[in-house]
Amino acid sequence: MRVNNGLPLLAAVAGYSLIPSVKAWGAAGHEIVATIAQIHLHPTVLPKLCAILNFTSINPHEPQCHLAPIAAWADRVRYLSQYRWTAPLHYVEGKDDYPSEKCAFPGERGWVNGPGKNLLAAIRNMTGTLEDWDGGAEEIGSPTNEALKFLVHFYGDLHMPLHLAGRARGGNGIKVLFDGRLTNLHSLWDGLLIAQRIRTLPRNYTLPLPFPEIEYNLRGTIYDPYVRRLMWEGIMGRWKDDIQTWVSCPTSDNTSSGGVWQTVMSLFKTNIAAQTDDNIICPYAWAKPINELNCDFIFPKALDQPPYNQQLSVDSDSQSAHLIPEAEVDLVDPNGRFRAGSKSGGDGPYLELDTPEYAGKIRNELVVEKLLAQGGIRLAGVLNWLFADLEENDARGGLWVQGV
Repeated sequence: MRVNNGLPLLAAVAGYSLIPSVKAWGAAGHEIVATIAQIHLHPTVLPKLCAILNFTSINPHEPQCHLAPIAAWADRVRYLSQYRWTAPLHYVEGKDDYPSEKCAFPGERGWVNGPGKNLLAAIRNMTGTLEDWDGGAEEIGSPTNEALKFLVHFYGDLHMPLHLAGRARGGNGIKVLFDGRLTNLHSLWDGLLIAQRIRTLPRNYTLPLPFPEIEYNLRGTIYDPYVRRLMWEGIMGRWKDDIQTWVSCPTSDNTSSGGVWQTVMSLFKTNIAAQTDDNIICPYAWAKPINELNCDFIFPKALDQPPYNQQLSVDSDSQSAHLIPEAEVDLVDPNGRFRAGSKSGGDGPYLELDTPEYAGKIRNELVVEKLLAQGGIRLAGVLNWLFADLEENDARGGLWVQGV
C-alpha cells in the first residue's frame, strides 16, 4: 500500500529551508548510503520503515531505529543456501561490456543474467513488493521485511560502478596495487577508497554540525565525520542544485514519428529501459552513466597495455562470474571461465593506482562521495514515494526528497 494519497512526489532536499546555502560498496559504503537516505526521509516515513523491519525485536537496546544496521544484510546472507538465488541480483552486466575498451549497457547481446534476474529487475521487484504493504507490523523474514532490506542494499549496489561492469567479475579478477599493497579493482572501489577518505578527513568534521536533522541520524560510527563532510561540502554545497536531476527520470514517450516501418520494427526491438523504468523510478537510466565511468577512468587503459595486460580476467558471458569466492580468483576454471593466457599467483607486475592521476582524480572530483550521495538521495526519494503521508497540496510530480 502506498500511503501518500497515491500521488507521485516532487524532488526537494532535506532541510534546505533551515540550512544556509553553502560497490555494490562494502559494509561501510552501504551504511553511508542508508544514512544519507535516512537524513532525507519525510518525518512520517521512518516509523513505517521501523515497523516493516520489526526494529524493536531485533535491536531491543538501540534507542533509535536506523536503516544503516540492515544495509549490508543482503551481502551477509547471499551465500546461505536459502538465499543463493539472490546472488545475481547484486549486479547487472552487459554481455558486450568490456571496459575500458567498450562500455555497453547491455549491448546487442543483452544482459549476462537475462532481463529478469539482475540488479535492475531486483530494484523494480522489491519496490513492487513494498507497494503492497498493508500498513501493519511485519515479522522478521516476511516478504515485505526482506524486500525493504534488499532495496536499501540494492541502491548501494546500483551506485557502485564495478557492480555494473561486465569485465573480470566486476573487476574482482584484475589485480592492482594500492599504496604498494596487492588488491583487486573491485575491492579498491568496494572499501579501500572510502577507508582512505575516512583516515584523511579534516578534524573539524569530528565535531557535530549545527543541524539536528543531520546529527539525529548519525550513530556514533567511524564514518560519521565522512557523512558530515559529504552533507556539508557535497549535498549542501557543490551538488545542491543537482539534486532534482538526480531523482528525475526521462519522460517515457513511445510515440513513433518514423512511419509504419519504424513502428513495425520497434515491435521487434528490445526496449531495455522499458523492462525496469517508468516516469518515477528508473534504475536503468540512473545506472547507465555510472557504467560509463568504467570506461572513462575506473578501468585504466594501462591495464590493457604491457606490462599489465596479462592480468587475470573473467569472461563476462559466465553467468556465475560474480559468484566465485574471492579466494578462488587465481584458479583456472576447466570450463574456460578465465581467459586463456592470463596469469595466476602473485608474480605481477601490477599497476599502482594510489597515484595523483587515478586516486588523486577520484579524490579531487569527489567521485566516490557523489556516487554515495546519489545512492542515498534516490533511495530516500523512492521510500518517500512509497510511504510518505502528505497533504494533497504537498504532493507533486516525480520523486520527492524531504525538504522545502
